[in-house]
Amino acid sequence: MLNFAAGRQAKLRYLSGSFKRISDGDHVVCAVSAKKIPLDQLRYWSHELQEAYASAELAGVRYAEARTKGLL
Repeated sequence: MLNFAAGRQAKLRYLSGSFKRISDGDHVVCAVSAKKIPLDQLRYWSHELQEAYASAELAGVRYAEARTKGLL
C-alpha cells in the first residue's frame, strides 16, 4: 500500500489530551529542538501554544519561556 504522507510534515490541531489531524503527514517538528517527531511517538504538546515537543524536558523549557513572556 502506498503511503502518500510518508516524509511529509503533518498539520495538527493540539487539544487538551489529544490532537486532531488537519493535513496528512507522518511527523511534526519539535518547537524547541526542530527535531522530527513521528506521529506514533508524539507524547508532548501544548494546546495553549499549539506546539509539539520531543520530550518532557523540552516542553518544560518552552513553558518556562512562555511564562516569562506572559504567554501563559
